[in-house]
Amino acid sequence: MLKTSDFDYELPEDRIAQSPMIPRDHARLMVCHADGTREDRIFYEVVRELRPGDCMVINETKVIPARLLGVKDETGVPVEVLLLRRQEKDLWEALVRPGRRLKPGTTCTFGDGRLHAKIMGNVPETGGRMVQFSYDGIFEEILDSLGEMPLPPYIHEKLEDPEQYQTVYAKAEGSAAAPTAGLHFTPELLDQIRSMGVTIVPVLLHVGLGTFRPVKEENIEDHKMHSEWYQVTKEAADTINQAKERGGRLICVGTTSVRTIETVADEKGIVHPGSGETQIFIKPGVKIKAVDGLITNFHLPQSTLLMLVSAFMGREAALEAYRDAVAKQYRFFSFGDAMYIETRHDLKE
Repeated sequence: MLKTSDFDYELPEDRIAQSPMIPRDHARLMVCHADGTREDRIFYEVVRELRPGDCMVINETKVIPARLLGVKDETGVPVEVLLLRRQEKDLWEALVRPGRRLKPGTTCTFGDGRLHAKIMGNVPETGGRMVQFSYDGIFEEILDSLGEMPLPPYIHEKLEDPEQYQTVYAKAEGSAAAPTAGLHFTPELLDQIRSMGVTIVPVLLHVGLGTFRPVKEENIEDHKMHSEWYQVTKEAADTINQAKERGGRLICVGTTSVRTIETVADEKGIVHPGSGETQIFIKPGVKIKAVDGLITNFHLPQSTLLMLVSAFMGREAALEAYRDAVAKQYRFFSFGDAMYIETRHDLKE
């Protein structure tokens, strides 16, 4: 039985990146080969690991400025609403502060009356609330002008430019957090990858804040995975399957792309179109069905994302790579450095 503590490692606080690398593709890259060897490179050298005929999957989700600051109508007390996911047109699941004062029936105002909200009910699974908004105009435009980018809790510096927390290929609004492995790509690097004969295929998974939720159960099998909405089109599935049939490999940019692909892949590794909610929990012992390689950042100790990485390379190998990264002063988490991991399909953990 694997315990949550089996995925712990020592991380000095000064290793947590507080600002993005500029240029994006000049972060460091640790290459982890299937034979257990590792190399230290610069991110733009990821092209050395790609081959003509490969298929690289990216997540086109876009982070919304989901953090709203306003006041409680009755008392004028400052309130914060953090949008998690849209349930209906103007009904959202959200986290609210101060939670004890924002009971169902409470109303709040944002932006000098441009946006109004009513607390509708509790969401026990997340500790959040259902919030109904009312306004004149277009909600997305109001949100763009009033909302702030919801940076992860371990980033304490304010961003100079909110676009630094978006991938260059972000299109479909809906995420409360960025698919951060994609932050390393520039348009020029993507063009170079295409010119090599690598097909870049978009999928969609809207990232929720559950991605930062700690695993509280001692036995990882008891952890209830958060749910996120995904979509794989028929065109995307066909392109991936055709590339694999011709001998190309499937390389995923980010754990969100992995969770999407592995949700719709069958036991033979064939990818099927689909959309809906996924709660897939990829951890040691779970077979990686379709993905041959992963580009990802360095993740929090005892997190489901570190467990996912361990499913690709083995728990001991993952922790050894992480300890090596700490010793070599790699930068960690959302704005940190990256790994390229070759999938070990022979793992039995």
